[in-house]
Amino acid sequence: MATGRFVVALDVGSSSIRAILHDLWGRPIPGAEVHLPHVPRVRPDGTAEADVDRLLALVERAISDVLRLAGPKRAARIAGVGVSTFWHGLVAADESARALTPVYLWSDSRSSDASARLSARLDAEQVRLRTGCPIHPSYWPSKLAWLRAAQPGLWKRQVRWVSIGDLLYWRLFGRLGTSLSMASATGLFRLDDCTWDDELLAALRVSPKSLPPIRRVEQKLEPAYARRWAALAAVPWLLAVGDGALANLGSGCITPRKRALTVGTSGALRLMHRSPRGPLPAGLWCYRLDADRLVTGGALSNGGNLHAWLLETLRIDAGRLESRMRRMAPTSHGLTFLPHLAGERSLGYAPHAFGAIVGLTSATTPDDVARAGLEAVSIECARINRRLNEVTPGSSRVVASGGALLSSPAWMQLMADAMGRTVEAGKPREASSRGAALFAIEALGLGDAARLDPGVGRVFKPRAPASRAFRKAEARQEALYRVLIADRVLEPASERR
Repeated sequence: MATGRFVVALDVGSSSIRAILHDLWGRPIPGAEVHLPHVPRVRPDGTAEADVDRLLALVERAISDVLRLAGPKRAARIAGVGVSTFWHGLVAADESARALTPVYLWSDSRSSDASARLSARLDAEQVRLRTGCPIHPSYWPSKLAWLRAAQPGLWKRQVRWVSIGDLLYWRLFGRLGTSLSMASATGLFRLDDCTWDDELLAALRVSPKSLPPIRRVEQKLEPAYARRWAALAAVPWLLAVGDGALANLGSGCITPRKRALTVGTSGALRLMHRSPRGPLPAGLWCYRLDADRLVTGGALSNGGNLHAWLLETLRIDAGRLESRMRRMAPTSHGLTFLPHLAGERSLGYAPHAFGAIVGLTSATTPDDVARAGLEAVSIECARINRRLNEVTPGSSRVVASGGALLSSPAWMQLMADAMGRTVEAGKPREASSRGAALFAIEALGLGDAARLDPGVGRVFKPRAPASRAFRKAEARQEALYRVLIADRVLEPASERR
């Protein structure tokens, strides 16, 4: 391993931009870290989008700031740049890399009706098995079908369909491309032979030429950026990779024996493996890190966002809730909580799903409701965990990351109790950023991520009585889901699909 050199990890998230200087052991350099928050536009009609130019301006600012904080001596020893970005985001751009739309985030649900029609028209299960992605509003096929009706003018001009990471590289290097990782999470890409799915594209009337070609690395910035960031002008930049896959890499979960649990705004539980593991179990997805490594898992639309909603809506102080949750017995509140405030992804993938609380009495307190909500998310994670056992049976360690979960030891304990297995706090709080650094280190031949395990912090072991209580609570939660979400008994028959 070369010593005295560094890599920049750029993390383009759905709610913040980070740029962090790392050494070649994957350790962040103190004082050389930039964090710039941004707030997506979210509206009651299902809108969840961000302004492309504003987002990319923040990215450019983050790069400038991290180089300034690194100082000229360390900046001169930067060997490369690794980039993490959120999966599933979709932008329409013209041939000059100008955005024609906002970036539509995975949580934008305006394509729900188009998604339902697409599922009815196509063999949805075959699409999921070919692409690793269900037909759902979070993926590109549904959004493209929606945009064809909502913005017909887009389809009368030459348009490129790209992710925010693809557009960033197009502007920085003057050449369009995407990584295997980003392509694999669009819902349009075949997992087996790593090509765009012609059958699905034909059904959507989308030309393969409107999608970016697969590339791996770029070098030689466009002149304006080369002058601005001289230290990065000629170093290799790895094309953007999906944040979920990099969270596995960054937390050391690079074999099926270690599963990565991430709870930030949303949530996910994933395992990494080297080759396809037979038919993909129902309710799970499968994407790629690169040509050799795949990531199979389940995602929750409700994680830290639900935690924040509970605190704000119930007007509870986070510290007070943390203290009181430690003293409350598992599921003692008598509530059954469906946590699908932002819809549902794994395991049911019901875009029409909603939240519900059953069992309220005059004795119910705000703390009861808040704990029930966090228990419900923990139960959803436990259900995904059991489904992952169909991919890799046997005992696996669970390593947690994400600020929402790691900031709450009480919630970590709920996760361990609900899963019935030990949950370990990952050492890097920002696992995706560390993963971007390690991916660059690996790709550039500067080190081996397998030898750079970050270790873990506090360990939370399941408590047998609590796990038994959670199993009963899970049965109640599933029963309520069947009635309200699967059977849709509260909806008029004419509105059910």
